[in-house]
Amino acid sequence: MSSDTVIADRLEIADLFTRFARLLDEQRWEDADTIFTEDVAVNSPRIQVRGIDKVVDYMRQAEVEGEHTQHTNADLLVNFDRDQAAATANSVVYYYRDGRPPHQTGGLRLVGTVVRTPAGWRFEARIMLAWMHKD
Repeated sequence: MSSDTVIADRLEIADLFTRFARLLDEQRWEDADTIFTEDVAVNSPRIQVRGIDKVVDYMRQAEVEGEHTQHTNADLLVNFDRDQAAATANSVVYYYRDGRPPHQTGGLRLVGTVVRTPAGWRFEARIMLAWMHKD
């Protein structure tokens, strides 16, 4: 794999994590197929499901009226194995209501297998809660 390809792939995977955070913050569930594979498996403190439709159903049901989130990702690490990679990142999630400071904050560890598809990189995710603070 050329160094140009590796750099381009790393940038695309970093973008994938950012798009995942935005999808959650903006509740754009119809765009889940731009993030996940069809047979995605999501394992988190709140959900253990397989299949993009089940993931989207869960995200819709988990919405809290009037509550918003702001996900910030950092410390992305990617280890390639041809057309797939192990990828991890840390995420801090702020839960807030319009015009008010966060009433809850959580630290997450995002761990996933990222695969190259004809439409670009997509991933399966394991989301592990590291900590939670409620004001």
